[in-house]
Amino acid sequence: MRSKVADELRAEQREQILRMTPSERVALALQLGDRDLRVYMSVQKVDRETAVQAIRRSRQIGRRRSRCMDESLR
Repeated sequence: MRSKVADELRAEQREQILRMTPSERVALALQLGDRDLRVYMSVQKVDRETAVQAIRRSRQIGRRRSRCMDESLR
C-alpha cells in the first residue's frame, strides 16, 4: 500500500530539484555527501581519513581485483 503523503513529498522534492540549475544540483549533491560522511564519522567514531578509506574499501567488495585500486586503498 502506497502512502499518499510520501508520494506528495517525493513529487514536491522532484519539482524543487527540477527548478534548480545544474550547478545548484552539484552543490546540493556535495553538501549531502559531506553530511553523510559526517554522520558516518560520528557513528563509527573515526576521523575523516579513516572514514573515507573504509567507504572506499567497502565499495570494492565483490569487484575484480585491481593492482592500482589495491595501492590506492592503502
